[in-house]
Amino acid sequence: MERPASHRRCPPTPADFASKNDAGGPKLTTSYTDTLPLDLRLRTTFASATYAVEVLNRDGRGAGLSNQVHVPLAETLPAPTDFSARVTAQGVVLTWSGVPSSVRALDPLRLSYRVYRRAEGSRQEILVGERSVAEPNQSVTDQSFEWEKTYYYRVGTFTVISEPGKPEVSIDGDDTPEVKVFADDVFPPAVPTGLQAVFSGPGQQPFIDLIWAPVADADLDGYNIYRHEEGSAPVKLNAGLVKMPAFRDAQVVSGNTYSYSVSAVDLRGNESARSGEASESVP
Repeated sequence: MERPASHRRCPPTPADFASKNDAGGPKLTTSYTDTLPLDLRLRTTFASATYAVEVLNRDGRGAGLSNQVHVPLAETLPAPTDFSARVTAQGVVLTWSGVPSSVRALDPLRLSYRVYRRAEGSRQEILVGERSVAEPNQSVTDQSFEWEKTYYYRVGTFTVISEPGKPEVSIDGDDTPEVKVFADDVFPPAVPTGLQAVFSGPGQQPFIDLIWAPVADADLDGYNIYRHEEGSAPVKLNAGLVKMPAFRDAQVVSGNTYSYSVSAVDLRGNESARSGEASESVP
């Protein structure tokens, strides 16, 4: 039988126990902290310890050891500092400063930070990213959230043990406090590019066709089209958003030159700056 790493007779005092009344109450509980000896803390190879509990009566007699618990002797990381969250057009950018530690990443140990997110009103956490402590810049960008919602983020520290042929073991270290973020989308989509204007008219009603490169933003809702003549301010031509990257302007007059620009609008009404202009004359 494997002997526990720490087999010490340390009977609890009455103050260690929760009270239990005759009508039934909480079970008796106690705890013990084992301070590892120096030779285990300064080891150069991976190890584990086995613990068990023996209950003794007033005469110092016991009924034997409890079930045994195997505990990896792997140190854990302190919580990182300066944890912050910043909402950007690309996502929620989470940054922190790694804390220098005496923990050594001995084979088969892996030391890492993991970033978790939970929605306001929910206890469920979602892992949004992991970074090795060895990386010089500690940052994760979360792009899987929903705009206009409130979230809480934290960074947890982990010591991961990966031994060949055995299940991976992850040991929690310290966590940062949660950071509250309201994902307010005030960011316009990308500015349209590649605008071209082409006149067509002989043998039919004259018009100018506009085409441009599609904007790839996931929350794009459509485009606005602006036109002006020399010396005048741009005027929006469309009543509703144009859904495709093309537009036909049939309200043109022979002898005039028109300059066009296009903007992109997202689902929350944020409008980009206008594109570069494209001009075309009507003969």
